[in-house]
Amino acid sequence: MMNLSPTEMDRLVIFNAAQIARRNMSLGIRLSHPEAVAYLTDEVMTAARRDMGYAEIRDMATRLLTAADVEPGVPEMIPMLYIECLFAEGTKVIVLFDPIAPPAEMGADHMVPGEIVSPSGTIEMFADLPVVTMDVVNTGDRDIQVRSHTHFFETNRALKFDRAAAWGMKLDRPAGTGVRFEPGVAKSVRLVPIAGDRHIRGQAGLVNGFLDAPHAREKALELARARGYLGA
Repeated sequence: MMNLSPTEMDRLVIFNAAQIARRNMSLGIRLSHPEAVAYLTDEVMTAARRDMGYAEIRDMATRLLTAADVEPGVPEMIPMLYIECLFAEGTKVIVLFDPIAPPAEMGADHMVPGEIVSPSGTIEMFADLPVVTMDVVNTGDRDIQVRSHTHFFETNRALKFDRAAAWGMKLDRPAGTGVRFEPGVAKSVRLVPIAGDRHIRGQAGLVNGFLDAPHAREKALELARARGYLGA
């Protein structure tokens, strides 16, 4: 009977997927994204077991595949690859940057998987919404990151600002971005009203309802004060 750890089971899966990739390459079949990742990972992990040097492995790995070996778009899907390898001296992570070089010549119609194609010109966000600008100070001892979708009123209790003025507001930032507040540093931010049905659930649990409901702000401020939120 052979007992395998989860790490050893993962290694077998990688090896088997890499073997499929090798078979496909021998038949002239271009590799898919999982096959290319498995092949690169298996070769790098094997090189580590052979006690090849870190720099030597990275150099070798970037010469294993070209854009001609994989399906269109695969090189752009693997901008970075982290591989945990077992060396003689212990476990190390090898990072490969752009391990598969994209095609040398890409025409104007070349598409990158997941790419966003926007119209030309400047896109102005929240153009018709009122803006509130306020200073925020992080009184804590570590950085605080606030994302663009967050109801700013309910952000970390160590952030000191006028919470009543931030009621129903969010950062004037694109979706998926945010603002980082370093300890003791005052930072000015722009806030815009949350749109839609203005129904907030979760977050810090200070609202859990409609922002525009009667007395909603007063109740939330009272709860924020009781929980020690600065600026409430």
